[in-house]
Parts: sequence; C-alpha cells; structure tokens
Amino acid sequence: MLINAIRWSPSEGIDLGILTIHYYSLMFLIAFGLGWYIMKAIYTREGIALEKLDSLFIYTVLATLIGARLGHVIFYDWDYFQHHLLEIFLPVKFEPEFEFTGFRGLASHGAAIGIITAMYLYRKRVLDKPVLWILDRIVIPVASGGIFVRIGNFMNSEIIGKPSKSDYGVIFQNLGESFPRHPAQLYESFCYLLIFLLLYYLYWKTNKRFKIGYIFGLFLVLLWTVRFFVEFVKEAQVEERATWLLNTGQWLSIPFIIAGFYFMYRPQAKPQNTAE
Repeated sequence: MLINAIRWSPSEGIDLGILTIHYYSLMFLIAFGLGWYIMKAIYTREGIALEKLDSLFIYTVLATLIGARLGHVIFYDWDYFQHHLLEIFLPVKFEPEFEFTGFRGLASHGAAIGIITAMYLYRKRVLDKPVLWILDRIVIPVASGGIFVRIGNFMNSEIIGKPSKSDYGVIFQNLGESFPRHPAQLYESFCYLLIFLLLYYLYWKTNKRFKIGYIFGLFLVLLWTVRFFVEFVKEAQVEERATWLLNTGQWLSIPFIIAGFYFMYRPQAKPQNTAE
C-alpha cells in the first residue's frame, strides 16, 4: 500500500503537573474561541453592537453543550439514562459502582437542534433580526467548530471508523487493538474545513448573505450529507441498530438535509439588500 497504517496512542492531554488539560476540552475551547472572533468580524461588518456578541456567545455555548448532551441521551442511550436520570448532567456514574467519568456522550444532531432553538430565543430577547438572518451567520463559526471537535474525538480514540481490512488506516492502540481502522473522525474534520471555507467565502465575497436562509440551508445540506456518507465507514454508536439499513446518525441526518434544501430554494419576495 502507498499509505501504511499509523499506530495511534496519544496521551489524554497536556500534563501541567497540578492538572491535565485534556485534548478534547482544549479542542472545544479553540472551537468556541475561534467562533467568537469570526462572529466579532461579522457583527462589525453588519454594524451590530458588539455587546450583543457576549449574549450570543453564552447562548451558543449553553445550547451546544446542553443540546449535544440531551441528543446523546435521547437518540443514542435512552435505554440506560431513563433509569439513571441524575447522570444526564453529572460527570459521574452511580452503577454498578460510583465512578467519576467526566462529561462523555455528546451528539451533533442534538447540538444542531439546541443551537437553532437558542438562536430563536436570542432573536426574541437580544437581537431584533430575523432568526434565519442570525442562523445564516452563526453556521459559519459552527462549521469551523466541527473541525476541532472531530480532531478532539480522534485524540480521544472515540467515534472510530470500521476496520479498513487493508494496510491503510489508523491502529487505535489505546483501545487495545492491533488492526487499522478508517480515521472517520479525520474524514469528517477535513470535510468540515471545506464547508467552512465555502460558507466563509459566500458570506464575505458574494451577495448570498442577502438571500435570507440560503447560507443556513447550504450548511444543513453539506454538513449532514457529509455526516450521512461518513457513517458508512464509522462504527455504529448504538450496537443493536448496527444491522439496520441505515444507522441512527444517518436517519437523523435526512430531515436536516431536506430542511436545508427548503431554506435554500424557498420563494422569497426580494433580497433584503443588494449593496455591498
């Protein structure tokens, strides 16, 4: 093979002696920090008061974490959590014995629903703009955040791909394995980079930002189409559904894709503006 398997056994994070900065947490910090700077540039261009940006940041962070957690609980692990409700938002397990686990289990579909809901509330309480106007802009930093979240998954050796059945792939030694798998996390991360660059270009270099809902719709179509196809080389996150024609992540992606096409091509009376 032209590309041989990579043996992957990273540490949990950066050891500072008194504490360890976990790579997954670090990737989230980078995602939210970069997102803040992207939205600052957008709000500056749009003439939006920057004090409204602080509220947007809080809404987005809370919506992402709460939505992603509830998405995992409801879509992927309800059979367990319906009997362990206290563990939904606690970093511990009580059975079979008490264990500190940290906050594990986040689902991007839940995060998407959470962010859309939060932007509706943000529009009602903070910024008097159409909710689709806000979503057209917030999806740009969201796309950039996805790049780093999937890198964090790769560092954690989680959300792994299926065995490649060849010399190509990544051997996740932290999982005690000796065979290569598809680096599904990196496939997604690279695709999210391309999506981010496209959305960024459309917003800054074209008039597409004046077509309310278009950039948001394109984001939905591209991101969830990537998710749909990458799932074919990813291990199912719910074992009993692994033999379905499509897995849970794919079924959940289809409504987002359909909604995306609707927002892209829905009838509009006039663009909001046509001047730079």
